Amino acid sequence: MTETRATFGYTDVDPAEKPRLVRGVFDRVASRYDLMNDLMSAGVHRAWKDMTAARLNPQPGERIIDCAGGTGDISKRLAKLSRQAKARRGGEDAEILVVDYNAEMVGVGRDRVTDPEIAWAVGDAQRLPLPDACADAYVIAFGIRNVTDVSVALVEARRVLKPGGRFLCLEFSQPPAKALRAAYDAYSFNVIPAVGEFVAKDRESYQYLVESIRRFPSQDRFADMITQAGFKRAGYTNFSGGVAALHHGWAL
Repeated sequence: MTETRATFGYTDVDPAEKPRLVRGVFDRVASRYDLMNDLMSAGVHRAWKDMTAARLNPQPGERIIDCAGGTGDISKRLAKLSRQAKARRGGEDAEILVVDYNAEMVGVGRDRVTDPEIAWAVGDAQRLPLPDACADAYVIAFGIRNVTDVSVALVEARRVLKPGGRFLCLEFSQPPAKALRAAYDAYSFNVIPAVGEFVAKDRESYQYLVESIRRFPSQDRFADMITQAGFKRAGYTNFSGGVAALHHGWAL
C-alpha cells in the first residue's frame, strides 16, 4: 500500500516532497556532517560504528552494500576489517559499494576516503541500482529514518541480498529507562540544534534531525518491520542505554 503522507521531522508532508526536503538538509550539512556527529555524540558514534562494522564481520571476496553511506564512515571501517581478514585467510578483496541519495555527501566521501575496496554511487534506498541477490551483506547507519517509505527500503534491502546474506541497521532509538529518555530529550532539543547553529550555521537542519529520531519506530516495532520485509531472526542490540540500536536480520 502506498503511503499517503510521509514524515519530515514533526511535519507530515506529501511523500513526493520528502526526497527534496531531505536532500536539502544533507546538501547543507555535508561538509560538516562528520564534525557535527562528533560534537553531537561526544564522539560516541565512533564506538557505535566500530561495533557495527565488527558485527558485520566483512570477509575476503564479499560484496557489501553501505546504503546511505554518505561520507564513508562505515565503509572505511569495513575496508580495514576486510583487509585484516584477507591477511589472515587470503582470498580476494572485498567489494564495498556506498550508495547514497545525496550527491553532496557522496562527493565528500570520495574526497576523504580513498580505500581501493570502496566504490561510490548516487542512488535511492527504495530503488537500488543493483540486481537481485547480488550482495553478501547490507548495512545502513543513521540513514533509514530519512527514507520516504521505510518498509519499501527494507524490502529492497532483502531483494539485493543473497541467500544467507546479513542485514544490519544502526539507528538512533528510544532509551527504555524514563530518566535516560528525559535527559536525552532535553539534550537533543536544547543542545543539538544550538550546536548546529553555532558550528554549521544551520539550526533548522539539526532541528529536523532531532525530530526525525523521535518519529522513528521503537526498537520492537522496527524489528517487526524487518521481519515483515522478509528477514528472519530479526532482533536488536541497544547501545548506550538505547540512545542507538543495532538491528539485524538474515536473508534466509
